[in-house]
Amino acid sequence: MSATRGRSDRLPSRQVASTVVAKRSCGVLLHVSSLDGPCAIGDLGPRAHAFAQWCARAGLSWWQMLPVGPIGPGDSPYASPSSFAGEPLFISLDALAADGLLARADVRESNRVARKFSRQAMVSQGSTGRTDYDAARRAKEPAFLRAFEAFRLCGGLQSAPFRSFEKHQSFWLDGWRAFMSDTTGYHSFLQFQFDRQWKALRTRCTDLGVKLLGDIPIFVTLESADVAQHPELFRIDRLGRPEVLTGVPPDCFSKDGQLWGHPHYRWSAHRAQKFRWWTDRIATTLHRFDGARIDHFVGFHHAYEIPPHARNARRGRWRKQAGEEVLRAAKQSLGSLALVAEDLGAVTREVVSLRDSFGLPGMKVLQHAFGRDDSPDLPLHHERLSVVYSATHDNDTTRGWWRALDSASRKRFIRFAGKSAAQKPHDAMNRIVFESPSQLAIVPMQDLLGLDRRARMNHPGTAVGNWRWRLGSDWPKKQRDFARKLRSLATLTGRLV
Repeated sequence: MSATRGRSDRLPSRQVASTVVAKRSCGVLLHVSSLDGPCAIGDLGPRAHAFAQWCARAGLSWWQMLPVGPIGPGDSPYASPSSFAGEPLFISLDALAADGLLARADVRESNRVARKFSRQAMVSQGSTGRTDYDAARRAKEPAFLRAFEAFRLCGGLQSAPFRSFEKHQSFWLDGWRAFMSDTTGYHSFLQFQFDRQWKALRTRCTDLGVKLLGDIPIFVTLESADVAQHPELFRIDRLGRPEVLTGVPPDCFSKDGQLWGHPHYRWSAHRAQKFRWWTDRIATTLHRFDGARIDHFVGFHHAYEIPPHARNARRGRWRKQAGEEVLRAAKQSLGSLALVAEDLGAVTREVVSLRDSFGLPGMKVLQHAFGRDDSPDLPLHHERLSVVYSATHDNDTTRGWWRALDSASRKRFIRFAGKSAAQKPHDAMNRIVFESPSQLAIVPMQDLLGLDRRARMNHPGTAVGNWRWRLGSDWPKKQRDFARKLRSLATLTGRLV
């Protein structure tokens, strides 16, 4: 039975500010690093363009990614050393060769180095590969240096496009170069190439009718260009040490809570600068993407403060934050805000009120829906102005979730999805997601492929072994069948735009 049957097609009476949910549609969650390819990590080159084309064939109107900034400690995209820069490893060597900055022999050599040093890259386990960040760095960085030298020798550093990029991005690029101790222009070159390749992918996606959904981490790591360039905006002492740390208290993911370790914001300084840093940050993300998810939206209203020397997040306190002022300043500067609020965790009436006052859609996660009979994540409680997921990057895959599910929750799921759901729980879950009243339905690629827990992207509360899942080498052979299956589901559930 369709979860949308008997529902009105009328949108909620409050103003819809976010264009992300303007139409009933569907999408996929897949990070750039998880794309297939030969150099130990996904990138913005031909495989990204091919994936966008696959999304279009499959009837998927949205491609959601994790943050695309420089990768931080533990290879985490949520602990980036810059809120504005792009990850250089996502730069495609094939695209550099097409621009004449590398020889094809250079690309082949880099691919050979990646294979040599990667113990896990593209090891096929069904549709599962592994990202190897160290191997990717070993393979790509020498090629980047060769490309930079070619760019310099042909006068690229004095070219109009490069000079224009440096001028218009100087508000963050100067700080990034200083943080990287760059005196040659090399890191400006990398960011210039990232920007060029990103724009090419964005244009291709637009032509195909595929929109990109980004992610804005709410906090910034201490060892970052942001803190180095604007120390006054963060609660650190004169020696640069955090006065309090970020995280969340114990929850279903971790008995010790999650100690993220980032510094909190000094809101008085942001207020004095009219929240310019935040507005620039949101504007930069929305310049790259058609919309963006605000990670840990709860932290815009109240954030958990942990003592600076704590070993875990068990002890802390919630404190009021200035998120309303941030969003108001951004709206005044940018107009409409194509944002999604990740309203998960310690949600209060005040958090919901903040979300609704700016017309932002919230999130529903179906893996959270079957723990009790009155769960707000059950489809009958889904608002039209929301985005529904089978799972997020922090959850297990649906097959892994099913194996670990307690008996009572299994019975609820079967009662809702039907007896056949026990054989292929991921297919049943995907169907429920697409049938939801929520305007936008997004499913992680791992669930579309029906992969087990080995394909999980992140284990919250753990510092190593995360962010490594990739599409396997057999993915190209499966594209057509999966596209046909998904397009049929999108059509049946009214999500084909």
